[in-house]
Amino acid sequence: MSRSRPLVIAVAVIFLVSSTAASCGDDKSGVSLGQATRGTVAEIVEAPGAVTARAAATVSAPAAGTLAELRVESGQRVSRGQVVAVIDSPELEARRRSAERALDESSGGQVTVGDSSAFSAVRHQTDTNAEKAYKDAREAAARITDPALRQALLQQVDSAKRQYNVASSAAAAALRSVEQGVASLGDAVNSLSSAQRLQAQQAYELADAAVDALTVRAPVAGVVQLGGVAGGGGSLTDLLSAGAGAATSSSSAGGSLPGVDEAVPRGGYVAAGTPILTVVDVSRLGLTAEVDETDVLLVKEDTAATVELDAASGATYRAKVRSIDLLPTTSARGGVSYKVRLDLSGGETADGAPAPTPRPGMSAVVRLEVREATDAVTVPASAIISVDGQDTVWAVRGDRYERVPVTLGVQGEDVVQVTEGLDAGQRIAVSGADEIQPGDRAP
Repeated sequence: MSRSRPLVIAVAVIFLVSSTAASCGDDKSGVSLGQATRGTVAEIVEAPGAVTARAAATVSAPAAGTLAELRVESGQRVSRGQVVAVIDSPELEARRRSAERALDESSGGQVTVGDSSAFSAVRHQTDTNAEKAYKDAREAAARITDPALRQALLQQVDSAKRQYNVASSAAAAALRSVEQGVASLGDAVNSLSSAQRLQAQQAYELADAAVDALTVRAPVAGVVQLGGVAGGGGSLTDLLSAGAGAATSSSSAGGSLPGVDEAVPRGGYVAAGTPILTVVDVSRLGLTAEVDETDVLLVKEDTAATVELDAASGATYRAKVRSIDLLPTTSARGGVSYKVRLDLSGGETADGAPAPTPRPGMSAVVRLEVREATDAVTVPASAIISVDGQDTVWAVRGDRYERVPVTLGVQGEDVVQVTEGLDAGQRIAVSGADEIQPGDRAP
């Protein structure tokens, strides 16, 4: 993983070192001398990333039909629950009318049965009708993309089925009582009539709820984009790194018309599940960054970061780590990485003006400030050499070079912290160290 440091920190540290580490060696040797000094050094983990939206939801047709009304335009802001479209579905309308007629018929009086066998046949048919109503209602609910509305309709189906099972069981118990001679057939018929009326009422209510769902509402507050997410079927939570785009609807299979926006087939036929529009909540932008496994343990919650976008050259944004995924992913480079999620704040351009507002999906370079040391003994990174696996510097002791083992702390790209082995003010070789041999005379 490449490492670098924000420009503002690098300038401060480099200035401090260069002001005390001026070259005083023999120019012919290529060795330059300087001093260990005190300053601030920051360690940066750099990772590729993308801008993310707070939330996004694609609104799809809950049933096959015609897009009768589209009440919003692309780029329009909507509130949660606002009506955005209306679907005309002859199939669901017909089902509701049929359920309404059955409800009227069931309210006309008691079931007429001649004997227990007829009673059983009517009860079986009533149970069959109930199961069909529940099945149709579940299928209609499953096609609704708004998770809250879908869950509410499914709960309504489950509740209706529990109520009907109680009524159907009561009718069955009444029939057994008749067969055992402890109750009259009339009592059993009353129980069956109650179950039949309940089934008809529930069938109508479920069909009516499915028709009500044809009035489509925004599941979240945000900005409208017509069509679905580009590529279809992807995780809307990660609209994030994928970006958003208009999906071509099934109605355009025959070819697009020049000059016509066919993101949504206005007034045309839509199959159940056809994406109509996507609502993107951009009230709080974030970032996802892919951090290599060799660096992720350095990243903590609330770690600060600076961000640069490919789309906003010269602008720098601020961010802070919100969470770090526990499970890894395979990075674009084929290695193991972990997703780090950040909250994105405002930024500024090179001349100090406010930076433009990013859009979800924009590519970013995230520089995480994983460690920082202040008032630390620091040396240029070029002064560090490795000898038998030990970090070492060439120090000037008297008039000769001496190899001194050191322990490093925070490591920037150009400047590193020395926690043991050197004191501030110690003269050292800051470049050309590979030309020095033990016992060489220092200038």
